[in-house]
Amino acid sequence: MTWKMTVAGVVMAVCVTSVSPVGASTNSLDAMQVLSGITVQNESPAGYSRDLFAHWLDIDGDGCNAREQVLKRDSVSLPQVDPYNCFVVAGDWVSPYDGRTVRDRTQVDIDHVVALKEAWDSGAWAWSATQRTAYANDTSDRRSLVAASASSNRSKSDKDPSNWLPTSSSYVCTYLGNWISIKARWGLSMDRSEHGRIRNVLQSRCVGLKIASWRPISGVSTPAPVPKTSPSTSVVPGNSTGTVFPGAWCKPKGAMGVSPKGVKYVCSTTSLDGKAYSDGRPRWRRTS
Repeated sequence: MTWKMTVAGVVMAVCVTSVSPVGASTNSLDAMQVLSGITVQNESPAGYSRDLFAHWLDIDGDGCNAREQVLKRDSVSLPQVDPYNCFVVAGDWVSPYDGRTVRDRTQVDIDHVVALKEAWDSGAWAWSATQRTAYANDTSDRRSLVAASASSNRSKSDKDPSNWLPTSSSYVCTYLGNWISIKARWGLSMDRSEHGRIRNVLQSRCVGLKIASWRPISGVSTPAPVPKTSPSTSVVPGNSTGTVFPGAWCKPKGAMGVSPKGVKYVCSTTSLDGKAYSDGRPRWRRTS
């Protein structure tokens, strides 16, 4: 779908394709395989400001800003909503992070599962304002934003899974699956400790975890670019002899692979139309 929004008097448009909700298994992916296709590199935190991500806007034109939309969606009872300005007056929310039931909307935070600062550090520093706004208000995939108790969200803050996991043990695997999905869908990287902690938990507590697939987001570079001031410390290449993930960096050049949907891909330094990638690094792209 195409969203039109006005920010600072400028009309912008961004296309984000809706995806199957979490739990849909018709096109499920192996979480460990998706994790292996995510770039591992140092973070690039310089220059971050929350103001760079215009948030709680109505960018899908349904009359509700992103915060109210998630409050409506995640209420376990029928929410009371003022139809004039789509303000959720009352509802009941069960915070997945700590299992708390909250009935006061002022005690409910809408959490960016991958926090805005974490997204910035992992590649969003190179995005346009339009892309950052789309990320900050992404209700097209319910994994991106979640209604959580204020206390659990403050505890999480902008930490990645190497420093924080939900206290509700039954939600840990779902949380990690969502985290991997968001990072992969938006072309964001992981640092070494983040990637290692997630891999270890998948191997010990979440063996065989499956996650719902998604469709590419138009206008978002995949994978995350490499900061010139912070060279990559490690890159996890795609599997050149089996399943590969479109847009992920790869080696060696010329290797062939197949996407989870069965489409043939080649490891190349040029796009399908022959245009060289600006960073010169090979990545998986379709053969035709």
